[in-house]
Amino acid sequence: MSLPLRSDAPIVTNPFLSIVIPAHNEADRLPDTLGQVFDFLKHQRYTAEVLIVENASRDNTLEVAQAFARQHSNLRVLQEAQPGKGGAVRRGMLEARGEYRFMCDADLSMPIAEVNRFLPPALVDFDLAIASREAPGAVRYHEPEYRHLGGRAVNLMIRTLILPGMHDTQCGFKCFRAEVADDLFRHQTLTNFSFDIELLYIAHRRGYRIREIPIPWYFYPGTKLHPVRDALQMAVDIFAIHRNARRGQYDLPA
Repeated sequence: MSLPLRSDAPIVTNPFLSIVIPAHNEADRLPDTLGQVFDFLKHQRYTAEVLIVENASRDNTLEVAQAFARQHSNLRVLQEAQPGKGGAVRRGMLEARGEYRFMCDADLSMPIAEVNRFLPPALVDFDLAIASREAPGAVRYHEPEYRHLGGRAVNLMIRTLILPGMHDTQCGFKCFRAEVADDLFRHQTLTNFSFDIELLYIAHRRGYRIREIPIPWYFYPGTKLHPVRDALQMAVDIFAIHRNARRGQYDLPA
């Protein structure tokens, strides 16, 4: 496979990779995250762009991102006024121009160097690849036991009610082929933390090839998830997804 030129070349219309980072109140973490991302990209042989989607922040996330954009021609900063991670990711994915589009949490709990494991030539014959903290070979670092157990309880609910066989639907690192991203995100209706479940459910309905990639994952304090409240909301959202499916919502033209 012939790869495009390096990622630090002048901006290109159709990059090989788009990295989409939703950012809600991430002013403190964003400088280090973007520093790591651009240091990684400058050593790659392919072209890339980075999209920061500032999402209803109450700090100066937008100003921090814009300052980086003035230094990097392949960084675009978008604003999504409505709160909700799902809405921010959708906005970024639909505005991305890459052949492959990678959703990336701002905390980089998965080291950015792992991105290449989600891309050709390392990975082939897939439509979307999802990072997994539970698939065989995955390793978690520094995670409190109570948080791990809570996460497994949520995953059991998801596997029982909607996505059997999926070890980890909620890890914030996922890679989509461009045409698959366009299809799935145009059918997405949920804008909260349950949007991953909806996307994967639609992908299953479409018959897309889903690969689960075991990763090293590092726990960092400051998560925006609320264990009880968000688990209850996910249960409500799962039934909403089933209702949408019965009504043909996911079969309509995008």
